[in-house]
Formats: sequence, structure tokens, C-alpha cells
Amino acid sequence: MDRREAAAVLAFIGRLDPRTVRTGTGEARDQIDQWQELLDDVPFATGHGWDVREAIRSHVLDSPYPILPVDIARRWRAHRRDRLDRHTDPAPTADPDDPVAWRAELLRSREAVAAGMAASSTHRQISNGDRPRDVEERVREAGSCIPPAVRAELARYRPTRAAREAAVAEGIPDALDVRCDWCHAPVGSPCRRRKASLDGATRGNAVRVTPHPSRVERAAARRDRRRAA
Repeated sequence: MDRREAAAVLAFIGRLDPRTVRTGTGEARDQIDQWQELLDDVPFATGHGWDVREAIRSHVLDSPYPILPVDIARRWRAHRRDRLDRHTDPAPTADPDDPVAWRAELLRSREAVAAGMAASSTHRQISNGDRPRDVEERVREAGSCIPPAVRAELARYRPTRAAREAAVAEGIPDALDVRCDWCHAPVGSPCRRRKASLDGATRGNAVRVTPHPSRVERAAARRDRRRAA
């Protein structure tokens, strides 16, 4: 709070409580200097819930004693503590392998919240709005949230998905987009190895790595119809 704001605060207090008014020019000047020095780190107002006039009005309504600079300073500190208590420290966008940058960004975020320059983050990062821009750019460059090296390592543990992705990469229609008429696998599910016994009962239910040829043909026909339309 600068000297002009301190004078505005004293003028506002004088309208609500005339006991604080100083009529002499020298007394008024000394009072402004004193209040400005004691409230130097207290803002006049912020965009997130603090207004010194509300603090003054609350004191005049709740206390029979004239307001002092310390009363305003205490309310401001309580307001800061409340904001920081409700702040959940979203994960910084800095590289976590750079602890100096990571900590610096975290401290800047806390200082902005405490000073009323930024709103408190009351939800964890996983549910707190959109992803940071740099994450979006990295995913766009990679084409997937799974890095290629990790995807290659996972291929041996999920052969059906790997075969499906390889087929799509080669321009072959995704057979799992349609239902299989041979084994009756629903859309999105892999085909099954079904064998019929002599009595007509179905035996075996193992997952096939590749879809049945009839399912591939049906997916291709569906793709051709869409292109024709």
C-alpha cells in the first residue's frame, strides 16, 4: 500500500468512525506516514477476495474501539493463511529432473496465491482444468501418449493390439470396428478360435492374434462404402 492508498484508507475510516480523523495538517500528514509504513506489505485490494474497505467495515461493526493499522494487518495475514491453506500446489510444468526450476516455479505459484494475484487451486492437477500447453505439444509431436520405445516393449505382452496397430499403419482396415460373423466377436473385441465337436457343441475359446478373414473383408467393404458415400 503506497502513501496515496493509505490516505484513501484513512479517509474511508473517517467517514465510518469520525474518532480517527485528524484535523491538523501536520497531524494528518504524520498519521498518513505512520499508516503507510505499517501497512506497506498490505494491498489495498486484490482480484481474489481481499478489499481493505471490507476489513475496515467489519472491524467498525464488530468492535467498539477505533481501528488501528495492526487490525488491518492481522486481517490481511489471516486472509493470506486461508488462501494458502486452501491451495493444493498443482504440479509445476517445469522438468521434474531440474529441481531448481521446479522449486522456483512452485514458490512463484505460492507467492502469487498469497499476494492475491492468482486464484487458489482447490483441486488436484488431475482434475484442475486443461493440461499444460507443453504437454499438449509433446503429445502432438509424438502422436501418442505412449512413447514409441515403450510401445515396442509392450507389443509382446499384447500381440492382438500390436497386430491391429500394425494393420492400421499399413492401410489395412481395422477389422475390430465391425462384428465378426464367424466367431460372433462383438465390435472392439478380438476374434476367438472356436471349434465345433461332432455333436455340434463349441469347443475352445482362445483369442486369435489376427482377426478372421471374413471379418477383414467386412471391414474393408464398410470402408469402401464410406468412401463412396
